[in-house]
Amino acid sequence: MLRTPSGGVGNGATAADGELMSIGTVLNVLREEFPEVTISKIRFLESEGLVEPRRTPAGYRKFSAEDVERLGRVLRMQRDHYLPLKVIREYLDAVERGEAVQLPVLGRQRDGEPLPAPSGAPPGARIGRDELLEAAEIAEGELEEWESWGLLTPMEDGAYDADAVTVASLVRALGGFGIEPRHLRLMKAAADREAGLVEQVVAPLRRHRNPQTRAHAEARAKELAALTLKLHSALVQSALGVRLP
Repeated sequence: MLRTPSGGVGNGATAADGELMSIGTVLNVLREEFPEVTISKIRFLESEGLVEPRRTPAGYRKFSAEDVERLGRVLRMQRDHYLPLKVIREYLDAVERGEAVQLPVLGRQRDGEPLPAPSGAPPGARIGRDELLEAAEIAEGELEEWESWGLLTPMEDGAYDADAVTVASLVRALGGFGIEPRHLRLMKAAADREAGLVEQVVAPLRRHRNPQTRAHAEARAKELAALTLKLHSALVQSALGVRLP
């Protein structure tokens, strides 16, 4: 089973060996280690020849476990060693040919000097409409219906936040059990109420003049969100009399 692009077993999304993955699934796997990665970033790495996913007759990308491992290595080399993509591609290609090569080292790394922050870092995770349709493997009509029920909402510029792919994929999966979008309004309403409760607790901290206090507000919001999700899961399991792994 593949869980992370680090070559070992970790937490997060899984895919059976040999199973091809959509770009949305790949995104979720990579975000276990690289939270800022976006679909645009994956597409860019493909355009630079760092990975070559297969294509379905409809044109959708399909990634193998080896493709995801390679993407993980590329992102790790960028993050940890600040290497140009051309250098990374040549190094990985040489490794795949079986050549004995050493990882290139930048001059400042050899001298022990601190490295500057990498340029061109991916912006806040956002996704366009076409990217969302491809990642979730859904049709335009399905997305329009889900939007009409308030399950997905684009931003003012028409883009979506990073969680849209996960939401769309889960709505599609629930649909396979006969659960229609109109049935999910209760879940959306409950999620909005839970978010409102968290916001009510942290709002005074976010309005504080002290930057450290405002930063603490974000950490507190994440902590409360995690606790809320655990409580919600426990309540659902208790009501159904089941235990999830």
